[in-house]
Order: sequence, then structure tokens, then C-alpha cells
Amino acid sequence: MKGKQLTKKDKKLQTNNLVNDIPLTQLYSKADADTKLSYFLMGFSNIKNKQILKGLFFLISEIGFIYWFFSWGIKSLIGLVTLGTKKAGEIYDSKLGVYVSRPGDNSLLFLLFGLSAVMLIGIGIYLYRINLKSARKIYQLKAEGKKLPTLKDDWNELLNDRLYLLFMAIPIIGILFFTVLPIVYTMSVAFTNYDHSHLPPGHLFKWIGLSNFGNIIAGPMAKTFLPVLGWTLIWAVLATVSNFILGIMLAMLINTKGIKGDKVYRTIFILTMAIPQFISFLVWANMLNDAGIINRVLENWGVISGPIHFLTDGMTAKMTVLVVNLWVGMPATMLVTTGILQNLSADQIEAAQIDGANKFQIFKNITFPQILFVMAPSLIQQFIGNINNFNVIFLLTGGGPTNSNFYRAGDTDLLVTWLYQLTLNSQDYSLASVIGIIIFIFTATFSLLMFKKVNKLQGVNG
Repeated sequence: MKGKQLTKKDKKLQTNNLVNDIPLTQLYSKADADTKLSYFLMGFSNIKNKQILKGLFFLISEIGFIYWFFSWGIKSLIGLVTLGTKKAGEIYDSKLGVYVSRPGDNSLLFLLFGLSAVMLIGIGIYLYRINLKSARKIYQLKAEGKKLPTLKDDWNELLNDRLYLLFMAIPIIGILFFTVLPIVYTMSVAFTNYDHSHLPPGHLFKWIGLSNFGNIIAGPMAKTFLPVLGWTLIWAVLATVSNFILGIMLAMLINTKGIKGDKVYRTIFILTMAIPQFISFLVWANMLNDAGIINRVLENWGVISGPIHFLTDGMTAKMTVLVVNLWVGMPATMLVTTGILQNLSADQIEAAQIDGANKFQIFKNITFPQILFVMAPSLIQQFIGNINNFNVIFLLTGGGPTNSNFYRAGDTDLLVTWLYQLTLNSQDYSLASVIGIIIFIFTATFSLLMFKKVNKLQGVNG
């Protein structure tokens, strides 16, 4: 009995499997002369076997890469290692008899061009591997006595099976050079001494390894970093928990059966979300300053004899920013909780009431677990957002009040606002980059662990 004939798709899969039988590391020793020459002249095997356009693409890519590498690439790689050697300054011109300015190397450009060169070399290696895979495919098909794909066949395969590659090529290149490169560039600064004393182009900076990390964690900067880190974590926890708990309480209060004007109350709180945050915080800053309306009213009523330093006393300022943060954070939690409460199973609650459960027991065992179940991913995002909550601190206190024990940081500064101060005010870019890396490592690790745990719990409950 004859076996079933292979379909076109099955034949294609079988061919692909045969093509991939020979590893690229062993291809040179087993292949024919055309394939071996493709190791040195990219696209040679394609051109020899009448795949002209594909072969020319590989060949032109190789020629362009070699020209760039020897004209600019080597110089850029050396610059990445040295970050410049010629300092700017004045030299004596014996012909003119005066001192003239001499331009120096720009370490920033050396770093940028060097990292770009590394990225271009990576793209070149990727194209080289594609060239070898194409040559391997040709060699395998010839060995099996099969017809080689023509330009039309390759074009049809691209349009039918690999169209996503065509559409993704430009976005991927854009991501590499406009997202990945700036991130790597910023992270690289953390391993240099780029600060206010080494500002190019007048001065050079150099690689110093992990010295900045040691300075931040256990060196002189630890006296600032550790307290600011501690306050950042305390702030993130308290801001997240307070918004969550009070938002739930507010939602349950408004959704209580028999309450009148619930829609009006809900609308009033939602209006705070409609006003841009920076406007709200600036208004609060004006109201809470020593000569603001709140202090004036309290003094006129005789409640206080002197102004309360809401924003200029360290501990009071910390409490103030936590309270004001409720103004913009609590309504969002209230809105989400309202949606959850309105979709709770009435039968489940009625069954609990029949069994004799009181309101607190219903909330503890039915309502709150379901709210937490739905809002767990949002809570993680809020916690990460509060770690990087620049607006509330910067617009209310500016990081102040100033603390003489800290370097360029105030009592209410978070890591992100301290990073801002180091970047724009003191120009300590290397230290700022270290802080940015630490924030990224912490938030990324925390997010991955917590989301993984939440997914497991939701999978079990689901």
C-alpha cells in the first residue's frame, strides 16, 4: 500500500530540517568551493547560483562594512577604550608669539561613537550568519538534487511566510539606535568619572570601573544614598498602602445602601483626576507654605500662634507629601473598587448573611479578598510608580528642606529627585547614572518577582 503523498507544506518542513542538519561550525569542512568562498566573499554562493539580487545585497553589505570598519570603526573602538587623549588648552604659537586655544577630544562623542560601532559590528555579524545560512541552504539543496529557489520564490516566501520581518526591520533598527543605544550609553556613564570636574569638551573623563558603585553604597556618598533610599522605600510603601486602604473605605462608604447623592460624591472625587496633577500640586504648595492660606486661616481662628512649617520642616514635610498624595491617588482606587463592588456576587453575600456572618466578616472573607485579587497587579504598578514619583515631591517641596548632612539632597528627596539634582544642578552625571541603574535593578527585580507570585496565586484561585 502506497504511503500518503507529502503536501507542499510537509515538503517545505522536510527541506528546512535537512538544511539545518549541518551546523555552521562544520559547514566549511564539508561544503563545496562556492560555499567556502562565501565565508570570505559574502553572497558568492548566491551569485554563482543565479540568486543575483540576494548575493549582491550580501556582497555590498560586506564591502560597506569593511570600508566603514577600516575608515571609522577601528578609530571608534579605540576611542571607546581611551575616551580621548588630547586635552583642550592653550599652547604657545612660536610664529605668532602668542598663546592660542587648542581644541581637545570630546569624551562624550568618543563614548557615543564607540558604542555605535559595537552595535554596527553586531549587525554585521548577524548579516554574516544570514549569508552562511543562505549558502548552507544552497549547498544542501544541490546535494539533494533539488531546484534552487528563484528570486520569485524568495519574494513569495517573504510575502507569505516572513512578511513580519519586512515590516519589523525598520522599527527594530529604530529601537536599537534610539532606545537601546541611549540606555546603554547612560549606563556606561556610571563606569566613568564624568562629573562637574570632568566636563567635555574642556576636560576628558575616563573609565573607572565600579568605583562609583562603591562610593554610593559604602563610600562617602553612602551617607546620602542610604537615608534617601530608606525614605524612598518608606514613601513608596506608605503612599501605596494609604491610597489603597482609604480608597477602598471611600468606595464602600459611597456605595453603602440607602446613601443619598452617591453619584454626586463620586463625581466630586473623580474631578480631582480630571485636573492635571502638576496644577493640583502647585496649588497645594501655595496653600501650604508658611504664608499660605491654610496657615493664615488657622492663625485668624486662633488655632495656632505661628505658621506650621508644612513644607520647610523635615518630618512635617514628609507627612505633608503623603497626605497631599492622597488627593490624586485615592480617587483612582475608589473608582476601581467601585467597579469591583458593583460586580460582586449578591448570592454569595446573601448566603454569608444567612449563615450569620456580620458585615466585618463579609468584608474580611469575601469583599476584601476579591478586591485584592483584582487590584494586585495595579498595586505593584502603583508601588513602582511611587518609587519614581517625581511630580509630588518636586512640585511640593522641591526635595527640601535642605539637609546639610546630605550631598545635593533634601529631607524629602526620593532617589529619582536626587538623580535630577545630581544631573541638572551639580552635573555629577556618573553618580546620577549609578542611581538610575540601582533604581532599574530594584524595580525590575521586584516587578518580576511580584508579578510571578501574583500570577501563581491567580492561577490557583482561578
